[in-house]
Amino acid sequence: MLTWLQRDNLSFPPLDKALREPNGLLAAGGDLLPARLLAAYRHGCFPWYQDGQPLLWWSPDPRTVLLPDELHVSRSLAKLIRQQRFEVSFDRDFAAVIQACAGPRAYADGTWITQPMQAAYLHLHQQGIAHSVEVWLDGVLVGGLYGLAMGRLFFGESMFSHTDNASKVGFVTLVGKLRDWGFTLIDCQMPTQHLQSFGAKPIPRAEFALYLQRYLDQPTPADWRA
Repeated sequence: MLTWLQRDNLSFPPLDKALREPNGLLAAGGDLLPARLLAAYRHGCFPWYQDGQPLLWWSPDPRTVLLPDELHVSRSLAKLIRQQRFEVSFDRDFAAVIQACAGPRAYADGTWITQPMQAAYLHLHQQGIAHSVEVWLDGVLVGGLYGLAMGRLFFGESMFSHTDNASKVGFVTLVGKLRDWGFTLIDCQMPTQHLQSFGAKPIPRAEFALYLQRYLDQPTPADWRA
């Protein structure tokens, strides 16, 4: 039975209570206040819903992750990065990145990055928890991604690209920085061919929960604005 969250209670049901079909649906309701969002990520779930739906919380099994040391970069992409056609920055324009991520996609109707979601993650960015990667070409924002950094874990949320390979360059740059800063895992949530081409892989939800227990509260020397 699906659990409905109460606004005065930040707790989530155990992860093993998530539905098998649809895979990972754990709870519904609640709100998008920072305290609940942080509680959700610490617990191992995340919000994902469309306009007109109730707020839904998910914890799929298996969970798609990327270990920074296992990043795979194709020869053609490595060559493109060496050419330095693109400029990559961090936290320069979080609002523009999440707005672009919410834009229309050729393969989907609507967006799950609703206006309330954008406002919620912008609030987390202002608290120094949510971060953006911007990719620029001749001074124009052409790609990027955003997610949350907690402890030594990075929780990826969404990416966009208005120019071929722009988001790929941003992602590879981010993974390199996260590896240098001592991050141990990047949460990719759901499998896509795009992420699998970089080395993302499924792990059991129980194993993902062990990463949360071990690394969420460890400090990192990340300097996002350097």
